[in-house]
Amino acid sequence: MRWGDMDAYGHINNVQLVRILEEARIAAFGPPGGTGLPGLEPVVPLFSEVPAGTLALVVEHRIRYVRTLEYRNIPALVQLWIGAVKGASFDIHYLVQDPVTGEDCVKASSHLAFVDEATGRVVRLTPEQKAKLEQFTAH
Repeated sequence: MRWGDMDAYGHINNVQLVRILEEARIAAFGPPGGTGLPGLEPVVPLFSEVPAGTLALVVEHRIRYVRTLEYRNIPALVQLWIGAVKGASFDIHYLVQDPVTGEDCVKASSHLAFVDEATGRVVRLTPEQKAKLEQFTAH
C-alpha cells in the first residue's frame, strides 16, 4: 500500500485496490513480453511467455468489498489462485487481507483471455498454458 492510495476517509481507494489486484496478477504470472526490464521471476511465467502479437486482456472484474482496507505502511496480503480454465479464457481469484489483523477486506476475480493483436480475435489456450494454470486451481 502506498500513501497516495488512500481516499479522503483514510481507506485504500477502490480504484487503487484494482491496481493492487493487477500488481498481484503480474507478480504471479509475469509482465507481458516486451514490457519493462527484467525483474523478479514470476511464480508462473504465463503472460511473459505468450507469443509476440498476443495480448493478455482482462475481460471482466468482479469485486466485493468485505470491509475497508485501512492504510498501513506495509504491503497488503494478497492470495491468488486460478478458478475456471476454459478453452480460450480463465479466471483469477483474489483475497486481499489486512496485513496486521489478517481480516478479509476484498474478494475479487478477473476473467482473462488471450487475444490476437492483429485480428482482435480470442486465441485458444494451448495445452501447456492450461497445464500451468491448472497447477494453481482450487480443488
